[in-house]
Amino acid sequence: MEYNIPLSVPNLKGNELKYITEAVTQEWVSTGGALISKFERNIANYVGVELATACQSGTAGLHLALILAGITNGDEVIVPTLTFIATVNPVKYLGASAIFMDCDETLCLDMDKLEEFCENECHLDGKRLINNKTGKHVKAIIVVHIFGNMANMERLMKIKDKYNLIIIEDATEALGTYYVSGIYKDKFAGTIGDFGIYSFNGNKIITTGGGGMLVSNNPDLTRKAKYLSTQAKDDEINFIHNEIGYNYRMTNLQAALGVAQLERLEEFIDIKKKNFELYKDGISDLSGLRLLDFNNNIRPNYWFYSLVLDNFKFDRDEVITYFVKNHVQVRPIWGLIHEQRPYKKEQCYKIDKAIYYRKKIINIPCSSNLTEDDIKTVLNLLKKI
Repeated sequence: MEYNIPLSVPNLKGNELKYITEAVTQEWVSTGGALISKFERNIANYVGVELATACQSGTAGLHLALILAGITNGDEVIVPTLTFIATVNPVKYLGASAIFMDCDETLCLDMDKLEEFCENECHLDGKRLINNKTGKHVKAIIVVHIFGNMANMERLMKIKDKYNLIIIEDATEALGTYYVSGIYKDKFAGTIGDFGIYSFNGNKIITTGGGGMLVSNNPDLTRKAKYLSTQAKDDEINFIHNEIGYNYRMTNLQAALGVAQLERLEEFIDIKKKNFELYKDGISDLSGLRLLDFNNNIRPNYWFYSLVLDNFKFDRDEVITYFVKNHVQVRPIWGLIHEQRPYKKEQCYKIDKAIYYRKKIINIPCSSNLTEDDIKTVLNLLKKI
């Protein structure tokens, strides 16, 4: 269907064509080229790490992070059930098992339940956290910064230290989000745990069409990620490969888009903040509706807007159908991963809030090229329903 107001589409009005033309003119269009290195440097400088490794996708970045974390067959990884399935699938690529955790009121990982699980459902065997139910090593946590919000990293890093866990930050939706107070003041999402992953899919706040980026506070691991992402070439002339590698490198054409998009990231965030406030003001006097806010100790990137139908007169699916009929694209949040067929037999822990929010939240249009008239149209439809 054609939408008059789409949900989240790219804003490509900067230097994208200029840099892509440069790549084409120089005939560097594949996985080699100066713009890939430039994009990596620019991302690293922006989020405040030494190095970054560009990948084909955020999923590829998560897979590499899990490999570098030493996740193998028989290990267990704690993951949120409320996330896109790409967060969890790489755990299965490596033959490991997922343990599904609930969300809190921010939609991010519930730290109370996480700590309770580690304390009551597991035990430490030396430095290894062992799951009492399965006898397996719980080795890592993938925490997702949902919709550009920030999970409670202060709590999480204390849990990490207490139970010797590896933290992988799925910051695929949160490029540009950072703390404004607390012990991690000025630290960006993706730079606090052991690994951070960003995505540049077409609907993200900046896009390369498809693509991702891995960062780490350990430059050696970031270099190892690059090595693995380029087929693990130990001798490029004689084609010697001492490890299993992957064809996970970003192309120069994608990087050309990324360099141009990153130049405008702060502008996009300013626009999305203004639009969020317009929505929030307009929804505040509508009975049974609220716009889910972001944590007050962060500067979010305002990527996605979540409309919560707490006590609304129509249910989620009725509201979605209404908007679609009026050519406005909205969507429910993802199907919970623990309910998906490949994961129904995996362990879950006290999941209830995620079930509630799955039934009650609709994402509404949020592109950085959204106009005030577009927002008025969405608000007027809500008033008329």
